[in-house]
Amino acid sequence: MIYLTLILQVLVALGLLNVWLLRKSSQTKYRGGSSQNLKDEFSAYGLPAWVFYIVGAFKIGSALALVGGIWIPELVLPAASIVAILMIGAIVMHLKVKDAALKFLPAACMLLMSGFIVLSVSQLA
Repeated sequence: MIYLTLILQVLVALGLLNVWLLRKSSQTKYRGGSSQNLKDEFSAYGLPAWVFYIVGAFKIGSALALVGGIWIPELVLPAASIVAILMIGAIVMHLKVKDAALKFLPAACMLLMSGFIVLSVSQLA
């Protein structure tokens, strides 16, 4: 179980870093509404611009903490918890703009993976 948790930590971290650092300016079929990039997606949800930066900081910080958690296990529970909460928020935003289920599939997968990490790490503590 510990190996599965470590694999999920890396997958969640790489997924977040991919979206927020490599693909933030790209259009994907998962963007909310008819957004062309990540920043537009937050506008489509009716969120103020500053929320984009706060959420980005939490997601990138959590991703780095999940990777760091390989060596410093105390980082994993708070990081995975933050990701789970943010993914719930992402799903709610997709529902708010009445996106098709396909658009919030990545957020649902990230929620499941981070939720598994939280439960797994909580049982080890």
